[in-house]
Amino acid sequence: MKPRKIKDNIYWMGFVDWNSRLFDSLIPLPDGTSYNAYLIKGSDKTVLIDTVEPEFYYELEAQLENIPRLDYVVSLHAEQDHSGSIPHVLSRYPEAKVISSPKAKNLLMDHLHIDEESIITVKDGETLSLGDKTLEFIHTPWVHWPETMVAYLREDKILFSCDFFGSHIATTDLYVTDEARSYEAAKRYYAEVMMPFRKVIKKNLDKIAVYDIKTIAPSHGPMVPRPAFIIDAHKEWVDDLPKNKVVLPYVSMHNSTKKMVDYLVSALVDRGITVEPFDLTVTDIGKLAIALVDAGTIVVGTPTVLAGPHPHAAYAAILANALRPKARFLSIIGSYGWGGKTVETLAGLVSNLKVEILDPALVKGSPGKDAYTALENLAETIAVKHKENGLQ
Repeated sequence: MKPRKIKDNIYWMGFVDWNSRLFDSLIPLPDGTSYNAYLIKGSDKTVLIDTVEPEFYYELEAQLENIPRLDYVVSLHAEQDHSGSIPHVLSRYPEAKVISSPKAKNLLMDHLHIDEESIITVKDGETLSLGDKTLEFIHTPWVHWPETMVAYLREDKILFSCDFFGSHIATTDLYVTDEARSYEAAKRYYAEVMMPFRKVIKKNLDKIAVYDIKTIAPSHGPMVPRPAFIIDAHKEWVDDLPKNKVVLPYVSMHNSTKKMVDYLVSALVDRGITVEPFDLTVTDIGKLAIALVDAGTIVVGTPTVLAGPHPHAAYAAILANALRPKARFLSIIGSYGWGGKTVETLAGLVSNLKVEILDPALVKGSPGKDAYTALENLAETIAVKHKENGLQ
């Protein structure tokens, strides 16, 4: 794909990856993704913001064919999908200097073996004059690495936001044209890489609020011509109050746990609670992560396997523990054959979650009257807890 003009002397470059279905060997990509770089030609200096995954450098190289000189390469984030092609760009433009945050310097040297002499670090709020254009660098740590920053082009009011406000979508559209589609993709992206740093991201949202932003240019996904759409979404996601919602990841071996899940779903719905169940044998973990963003309660459904939780349930617990959603409550339901330590094991896997553990509902063998009574009690407890905490 050729460079695409954004405004006079500002161009999108990069690679649209239609075929990738897995990011970081972990995150499902149902809609592919893009690796966005941006070229700015000032009256005095020319700068490239971000690059692409090294395997896709051939396309960026072709896009740079008619660029005789490059003065700077800005690394907003040292991870390889952003900065991995910087060594190739420096080989093409040996006079260029790499601009990064101070914390990124050593990461660029360690991960990409860039010479220290080639790197210029910038302070928070420092500016770079390109002649008739000015870039301001804003440190935004933990979005989603400790060294990340964004860049604001003052004259054109464009925020080059790196992973902040990004989304995994492969599209020929330069700008967001379907906000509903972009909302879900951005929420997936936030859930999978940003949610663990929710409180810091909240501070970074406050930090950029003072800027007059007309366009957001992320490093993944289409550009955002209506910034309030995606900024307001992030404000909602980082807010401390979850929703009146239960997320119920489960696995069932002989249908006993499934019967319990179905009963609990119905009992919760009867009490006006939104429920999202996920069969972990077929679930897209990205969908589960999205649901966890605003869940008030997490209930894990699992049979007992060799005295512990089913491995799929253990994985879901580990995932939730890593993502650190803002849920207030957690419980466990399921069936066991003869005994075990399912509850203790799962509780030990979610030590990062600041949740109140509600009494579990476990049954030996197939559920009967006592099991369904326990599930009714659990549903009622969740409803009362949600109401007491103002979850709507």
